[in-house]
Parts: sequence; structure tokens; C-alpha cells
Amino acid sequence: MGRPLEGLTVVAIEQAVAAPFATSRLADAGARVVKVERPEGDFARGYDAVAAGQSSYFVWLNRGKESHVLDLTTPQGKAALTDLLAEADVLVQNLKPGSLERLGFGRAELRARYPKLITCSISGYGEAGPMADRKAYDLLIQAESGLCSITGGPTEPSRVGVSIVDIATGATAYSAILEALIKRGVTGLGSDISVSMFDVIAEWLTVPLLNHEGGKTPQRVGLAHPSIAPYGVFYTQDQRPILISIQSDREWRDLCEQFLERPDLGRSAEFESNVLRVQNRSATDAIVAEAFGKKTSDDAIARLNAAGIAFAAVNDMQGLSGHPQLRRIEVQTPRGIVALPAPAPIFADETRDYGAVPSLGGN
Repeated sequence: MGRPLEGLTVVAIEQAVAAPFATSRLADAGARVVKVERPEGDFARGYDAVAAGQSSYFVWLNRGKESHVLDLTTPQGKAALTDLLAEADVLVQNLKPGSLERLGFGRAELRARYPKLITCSISGYGEAGPMADRKAYDLLIQAESGLCSITGGPTEPSRVGVSIVDIATGATAYSAILEALIKRGVTGLGSDISVSMFDVIAEWLTVPLLNHEGGKTPQRVGLAHPSIAPYGVFYTQDQRPILISIQSDREWRDLCEQFLERPDLGRSAEFESNVLRVQNRSATDAIVAEAFGKKTSDDAIARLNAAGIAFAAVNDMQGLSGHPQLRRIEVQTPRGIVALPAPAPIFADETRDYGAVPSLGGN
């Protein structure tokens, strides 16, 4: 059985992370993805050199694509892009807003020439508004949106440890493109899609925003949850950090009875509801911390399992590298095979393989 997007052609005028994330998923699903690179290449090719001497970002997000080097400022480059678009089903681009229009490939022109074409334009702040022309990268949007203000420990804001805005934007663009492909199957017509990084992460920040506007501005609490308690890291007698999550009052009572060995606390006036436990977070956490401190890690894990309490180890990248749940795929690159974490979806009726990472100008 073929992959679901086989036969579709995607032209990707893209750099960095957000747009390549979206088009990498289209390539995984079987689409032919033609990556248009300027003569010096996607600047993500130079972000680091840890994946067999190549950029981890580029290897991760460009498997299964063709690389076509075009200088779109020249007549030859524009003619080559015109030829590609004539055969394309989807155009994805994350140039600065207005750039394609200035090159003669504006939305109106493309719609008139290619009525079945789906276009997806990714930008920092959208195509209108006071900040539309501002340069935007992942950490800049993390800061501008307020995400950094609720990330990190109590003393200072922090960056989320991965390019969360880029990845969220790429995933949003991918889902929108799939919707447009379904629509085209019904109507026969393409779509014009715009996705801004700011819009994506602002929508993801709905809960903290509504809490702020409701008079409860979120505070940075490190490895804890701002509106649930106990939900955080506690240390065992042998100093192993374990993160636990109590999601309901029933689970709190189970924790009190089977782990804390204090069943009276399950229905006490101070702790019986989550609202009360959050209000009395210091006292709640102190009781739980004391119980953890009296148990070895093995004993604590056994008791948490027996009580049906959700918990996790506080791992680092070494822990992930050897994790028993980590699935990997292998992709061919110009410098050999690189093992990557596997994409999450598993299709029961399909064994999916993954294309090679292209060299600059390589097919």
C-alpha cells in the first residue's frame, strides 16, 4: 500500500525550522517535496555539526526532500520556479512577508495562474498589523508572546528548551495544508493559507492568558504546576528526583492512604480539594517531601505504582538517549546514516520508510 500523499508535489521555499517541519511531514507521507534553496543554502545547514558532521536541525527536518538551488532574483531562477509551480499541488514558503509578491509570485497571480494550487505562507507576526515587517525567530516570539514569563524558575524567565514556537507553527501549517487538500478533493479548488508564529503560540497560551485576565496571573514555579498540587519534584532518601502528578481529589486520598500513610489528610479541611491544596501549596509540598525523604527510590516507586499515582523520572538527554520507550528511525545523509527519534504516528497497515537528506542541490 502506498503512502497517502504519493503523487503530490510540494514546492518549499523555506529556511530554518517552521516551514521545513511542515514539509518534512508531507515528505514522510509520500509527497515529492522540492526544497528551493538560495545558492548559499538553507542557513539551518550551519546551525551545528553534531549529526555525522552535519546540522542536527537540517538532518531532522529535511529527509526525503530534493534540493534545488535557485537564485530567485534572476530571470533564470524565476523561470525555474515557474516551471516547478506549474506541476505543484502545494507551495509552502516562509520568506519575509511581501517577498514573493516583489518577485512576481504574489498570491493573486498564483491564484489566477494555478487555481488548484494550495499556498501556505508562514511569517512571524502575520501579513498585516504594526509588526508585520519585523524579523522573527523562535526565541524572539517566545519573549514577545509572554511564553518566557511563565517558563523557568521563580527568579527569572527562561526559554523553552526546544524551538517550541517553530515546531508548533510547523505542525499547525501541516494540519492546515491537509485540511486544504481535503477541501480541494471536494471543490477542486486550492486555498491560500497564512500562519503566523505569534498567532500559533498566542493560541497555545490561552489558559495562562485567561488566568491573568481573570485576576490570577501565572507565576513561574519551575518543575511544578501552577494550578494543581501536589504536582512537582520530590527527592527520595537516596536523593533521586521523582516528579508526581495528582490530578484529582480521589488520587490525593489514595496518595495519603497508601504513600503518605496519613489517610486523615485525604479529607482534612486544609487539603481535601485541589483548590485548598494550591492555596496551601507550601504545607502540601512539605508533607509530601517528608514522606519521600523517608523512602528509598525503589520503595517510593513501588508504592506509587501500587497506589496508581502518575510519576516520572527527571531525565536528561542521556536518559532519553537510552530510554526503553525511545523509538528511532535511520536516515541516509550525505555523510552516512543518522539515527533519529521516530515520528510519533504509527500506521497499523503501513510500514513507513524515510527518504535521504539531500546535499545542497542534490536530488
